[in-house]
Amino acid sequence: MTAFSGSCQCDAVRYECAAEPLFTGNCHCRDCQKATGGAYVPVLAVPANSIKIAGDVKYYDSRADSGHTFSRGFCPNCGARLFGKSSGMPAIIAITAGSLDDPGRFKPAIDFYTSSAQPWDHMNPQLPKFPKQPKV
Repeated sequence: MTAFSGSCQCDAVRYECAAEPLFTGNCHCRDCQKATGGAYVPVLAVPANSIKIAGDVKYYDSRADSGHTFSRGFCPNCGARLFGKSSGMPAIIAITAGSLDDPGRFKPAIDFYTSSAQPWDHMNPQLPKFPKQPKV
């Protein structure tokens, strides 16, 4: 059973996820800002074993403030950002909401790394705010 699916811009990488998200949110860390060129990255975190990926994904590794390695997955053809995974939480993969076949299904539940949020980013005041990564 597929809970949701998505792809990169050129459709060279497709994925299907069989589980509902463990959590959803907007990450405002500086790494996400630099990776997207925007104020935050909207993500759905799912069990890593619930996703099937078709196509080649390239990963760029950086060191998170926790000291763990954070890997950002993208299509090597069109460059679209698709996934994120942390060596500190290997059982979870984050999927970028914009890559969903139906991005309207994304409903953020939290804002995190708000200590890095930009003053021009108008966050939803109804969402709980976390200055760093909340404990999952």
